[in-house]
Amino acid sequence: MRLVLASASPARLAILRGAGVEPLVEVSDVDEDALLAELGDEASPTDRVQALALAKARTVAARVAGAVPDCVVVGADSMLHLEGEMVGKPGTTDAARGRWDQMAGRTAELFTGHALVQVTGGVPGREVAGHATTAVAFGNPTTAELEAYLASGEPLAVAGAFTLDGRGGWFVEGIEGDPSNVVGLSLPLTRRLLAEIGVGVDALWAG
Repeated sequence: MRLVLASASPARLAILRGAGVEPLVEVSDVDEDALLAELGDEASPTDRVQALALAKARTVAARVAGAVPDCVVVGADSMLHLEGEMVGKPGTTDAARGRWDQMAGRTAELFTGHALVQVTGGVPGREVAGHATTAVAFGNPTTAELEAYLASGEPLAVAGAFTLDGRGGWFVEGIEGDPSNVVGLSLPLTRRLLAEIGVGVDALWAG
């Protein structure tokens, strides 16, 4: 059984490799902004991240089904719940700086939606989805530290403008919940979802 990761995230790939799985990687082309707009402002944080994760997994499952007829596709999407707003990747230095102005010295919740699509005999079939939430307590970087962090480019392309497993880890005071969820893929939740479709993690281990 092969696992297909529907994500370009190097952090998610590193989590799986560190946990004994060598996945195939197929990046989805889901228009996240369009999907969120379709869901509307009334959608809950969990609905948003799960919908994005499922859309990514479905898109990739349909694409790889012919080439990889028996596999499980995993999609994931993370967003930070900050001051009543769900925020994703800042994209620009100014946006990331603004996020840190809000986050410094505070605690926020990181939501990650997870979705699996099982492909059997070249046909996408059973789907399961869930989410994990981890509280993250942020420190107070100095102006010089923050500007250097922004200049590195790291926070621009990650949900909430921070990482736990990179340079941003210097500014995380603590977490409450699953640390792998903050990095981008909750191993405990993924294992439970795999069990729902009858796949044990040992079937995915690279040996």
